[in-house]
Amino acid sequence: MIQDIHPVHYNNHYEPLTPGASDHIICFHDNKFYVHYSEKDQKLVFPKWGEFLGGSESVYLFSLGEDKFFLIMDAQTLPDGYEWYNTQELRSMKKQGNLDIFIIYTAWHLAKWYQSSRFCGTCGEKTEFDKTERAMVCPKCGNKIYPRINPAVIVGVTNGDRLLLTKYNRTYAYNALIAGFTEIGETMEETVQREVMEEAGLKVKNIRYYKSQPWGIAADILMGFYCDVDGDDTIHRDNTELKYAEWVERQDIELQPDSLSLTNEMMMMFKENRL
Repeated sequence: MIQDIHPVHYNNHYEPLTPGASDHIICFHDNKFYVHYSEKDQKLVFPKWGEFLGGSESVYLFSLGEDKFFLIMDAQTLPDGYEWYNTQELRSMKKQGNLDIFIIYTAWHLAKWYQSSRFCGTCGEKTEFDKTERAMVCPKCGNKIYPRINPAVIVGVTNGDRLLLTKYNRTYAYNALIAGFTEIGETMEETVQREVMEEAGLKVKNIRYYKSQPWGIAADILMGFYCDVDGDDTIHRDNTELKYAEWVERQDIELQPDSLSLTNEMMMMFKENRL
């Protein structure tokens, strides 16, 4: 999955660091990021702080091994030799492992939060970087804003040797599972029950946790669950959310084209009868 970047160690401990000349810089603009893609090495090459001419404010994001990554929100000048790409283009690139896409998705999560936290939601004052932790703080009223993480579930509903597969009305064309965000006052298990009922009109039982995954492009922490259909297995599809929802035999399950998502791994585990 996207977070499988071993043996590289991801360190998200925040420090108010200043970038050195060889530290990596990530820039976002209009939902695109600025890098060079090396077809030979099948990897992304990020600009270095020493290539920028100044006038840009940076913030430390995270480290991967010995490599430090910083974010520039509004670069005044950009170095040559790089191009703007979107995340769809990133997923279609040939890559050596998951590291590059993990970097972009995680940086994207933080960049969007920094962008939406520039002003205090209590008094409207412009916020500042906190000196000791990953937060934005209001210098006027003291309100502190922490990164937003949206809890959501991915649900593999089983019916003997069949799995409930879906396709959403949005642009993503591949098979998926029931999914949805946790609402205030809900447990994760209650989210599973509600989402399956809302999207497929089914009751479920034997809810069991499988695995979790960060998905920074939507600021999510995804939690995967399997469960069994309870009683009537007639699907009543929510047409506003789904364009497809069917019981599919193990051997007939078509997986997604890459191994990045928790959804795909859960479908694969059922298909290969490895649960």
